[in-house]
Amino acid sequence: MRKIGISTDCIGKETGMAEGYRLVKEAGFDNVFFLYDGDEDRARSHIMEARIAGLEIETLHAPWDGINNIWLPGKAGDKVIDTFIKCVEFCADQGVPIAVIHLSSGVKAPCISDIGHERLDRLIGRAGELGIKLAFENQRKLANLAFVFELYGHMPHVGFCWDCGHEACFTLGRRDYMALFGEMVCCLHIHDNSGIFDEDLHMIPFDVFIDFNVVADKIRRSGYTGSIMLELKRSAYPELSLKEFLERAANAARRLRTMVDGE
Repeated sequence: MRKIGISTDCIGKETGMAEGYRLVKEAGFDNVFFLYDGDEDRARSHIMEARIAGLEIETLHAPWDGINNIWLPGKAGDKVIDTFIKCVEFCADQGVPIAVIHLSSGVKAPCISDIGHERLDRLIGRAGELGIKLAFENQRKLANLAFVFELYGHMPHVGFCWDCGHEACFTLGRRDYMALFGEMVCCLHIHDNSGIFDEDLHMIPFDVFIDFNVVADKIRRSGYTGSIMLELKRSAYPELSLKEFLERAANAARRLRTMVDGE
């Protein structure tokens, strides 16, 4: 049976990490991911407690602060790529197979550039050396993804992270990323939002606007066989305890899994 997973950046903030991951497992999740922010002690604690609880670490999400600098001259862009490479090296050290990467941020993201190409060459080359897959995620801009997949899409360590919530609120449903890149999908970020431009709410599926019959159909048609991975904001549900939040999220993930697989 297809696995279900959830982002766990909230774990350790309202309970201890051990207790938080125990609740994630008890809710029925199989695997998790969280943001790698450069604090390797914190990241190791997350990984250790998740594995003790019986959970797999599916991916780590590389930081996105300053991401637009990768396309601009200057040391800030070099620093971003160095941080990505550090994330990839940490994945290799910890046995995490995939690092998720953003390529731009905001409506006025910079254009593709030669310096950005050179930096991505370094990142993708290092990931290949270490056997770590890079999953490039859809944001607002199509050109960045198309550029990377045209140049590097033939490489086995380059793939696509489809974020259905970003597609809904950043393109207002006018762009179908799975139709373009679905054959390259290697992980998912599933969440709901209002469908209003830039309202990236990261709410539990079926709670707001997105048609998850369409989401399920896109996953099925792509041939993707990996997990149903939720990327949620805990802060969107202050009325729920962590246990209640996780149980509700797991029920939504199982419902979507049934819609995809017919089980």
